[in-house]
Amino acid sequence: MSAATPLPQERRLVTAIPGPKSQELQARKLGAVAAGVGTTLPVYVSRANGGVLEDVDGNSLIDFGSGIAVTNVGNSAEAVVAKATEQLAAFTHTCFMVTPYEGYVAVAEQLNELTPGDHDKRTALFNSGAEAVENAVKIARAYTKRTAVVVFDHGYHGRTNLTMGLTAKNMPYKQGFGPFAPDIHRVPVAYPYRWLTGAENCAAEAAAQAIDIINKQIGAENVAAIIIEPIQGEGGFIEPAKGFLPAIVEYAKANGIVFVADEIQTGFCRTGQWFACDDEGVVPDLITTAKGIAGGLPLAAVTGRAEIMDAAHAGGLGGTYGGNPVACAAALGAIETMKEQDLNGKAQRIGEIMLGRLRALQEKFADNDSVRIGEVRGRGAMIAVELVKAGGKEPNAEATAAIAKACHAEGLVVLTAGTYGNVLRFLPPLVMPEHLLNEGLDILENAFAAV
Repeated sequence: MSAATPLPQERRLVTAIPGPKSQELQARKLGAVAAGVGTTLPVYVSRANGGVLEDVDGNSLIDFGSGIAVTNVGNSAEAVVAKATEQLAAFTHTCFMVTPYEGYVAVAEQLNELTPGDHDKRTALFNSGAEAVENAVKIARAYTKRTAVVVFDHGYHGRTNLTMGLTAKNMPYKQGFGPFAPDIHRVPVAYPYRWLTGAENCAAEAAAQAIDIINKQIGAENVAAIIIEPIQGEGGFIEPAKGFLPAIVEYAKANGIVFVADEIQTGFCRTGQWFACDDEGVVPDLITTAKGIAGGLPLAAVTGRAEIMDAAHAGGLGGTYGGNPVACAAALGAIETMKEQDLNGKAQRIGEIMLGRLRALQEKFADNDSVRIGEVRGRGAMIAVELVKAGGKEPNAEATAAIAKACHAEGLVVLTAGTYGNVLRFLPPLVMPEHLLNEGLDILENAFAAV
């Protein structure tokens, strides 16, 4: 199905979820695909467009996942399909390191312009978010001639050996896969909902603790990079308390440390701004991007200060497929779509609707002994609810899984997250029509009532 003949933006269930054809494919998957490649919802997609996914059984599901914040512009966005198709017909690959092409340069120019700060920038393109983070570490080490890397509690940065070491959560990301890369150090993050002395003290106390650990246990003079997600994704959509990020940036700048913003999940209009850093005027030295960059095609980038990016020697950065021409064409189409359709504004509108509905849901179930919403949080179209047990803040992973399962059965794709497995996260495509968004929230409310 082409972008010219979009799918009806409606939920439609004609079989149980998953249906018989999906079940057949799942049986084939179990016999052909490694067991370590898990599946949240074994519904096999045949077509997708805008805010819906159509499966092989003819069911149409509401998509509150966007392929984990990838299809920000919607699936099969017209400009993405058109530009990628044109590029496919021209050539599919040459390797930019062998014989270059304009698309790579054009994407780099766009990223240099769009990312925070008006300083001179350079960009390098890669394949995945983890690869971008790993290269950011390489670049920071080349520039500073230091080796230590500082990351934060609840952070997620990827599945390669180095990025597993940077990631906080053990299961399923790290269990049994060590040993990991050395000289990685973890410090507290400003998690307002769970800060022991209260959210009002969170930013100052968390920053002071993090800086104290760096000074005493590592030595600022040994730190090449501090890496943080401006809103932590897999950790549970944790938005650090206001003031925390600027304090860490100031410390990094004062000590010659490269500050890296991992905007792989938060970037490209997801939070209602081009990048989540924009919210507090944070200007990172390096920024890593992927996911929403190319409308569903694999592409990632490191963008940053020219003097830092240029510190790596010629040939030190790259990769066979990095900045693939078809993916670059798709990225140019995605960025064009974001600009022309004001997806920042649409993300803000999604946030208004979702936060209002979810806070009402929190109030409705405030006295429910089976499931309670401890906190509703997020910005733009990156929204989450943290579920806790009655009488306190004990994580309720069981209820979280049950609600997700109930939503899936009714044709709503939702994702879970959180260090404690007790967060429902919502990442609808930014082009989702409001009637579909509200229908999805109705399904969610019914799932809460049923648990």
